[in-house]
Amino acid sequence: SSNTISAVTSGTLSQSNSKDGGAVFDLANMKPGDTLNGSLPLTNTGSLPATFSLTETASANSFTGSNLTLAITNTTTGASVYNGTFGGLVDGTKTDLGVVQAGVANTYKFTVKLAAGTPNADQGKTASASYQWDSIQLDGDTYEQ
Repeated sequence: SSNTISAVTSGTLSQSNSKDGGAVFDLANMKPGDTLNGSLPLTNTGSLPATFSLTETASANSFTGSNLTLAITNTTTGASVYNGTFGGLVDGTKTDLGVVQAGVANTYKFTVKLAAGTPNADQGKTASASYQWDSIQLDGDTYEQ
């Protein structure tokens, strides 16, 4: 008796970001009461499902208190990722975005608001943040054939 060639092939883990290396949003001369929206689709381009995360790698916010806010929403699922003061995510800490199946895209919307009641003392202030998207393979499975 004989067997055919037995083989295995490993899966791939990769992602694409429509604004890779660029800004999600960038606005000069924001005034009290303004809202700025920026969005990007993040796609699992690999052949394996993966756990995705978002990390704020660095941030600065010179506005008073919570006058400048940020909301991050997965508009594909409706899930809120973050809602609070701009730069309020803990720098260097991953925020879990859940499992994304191979070939699936999720669109993330970043909404920045400068409160209508922001005082004149906040004129000329700045804020910035940088973000990193990561994907990690799921735990291994056992297959019986």
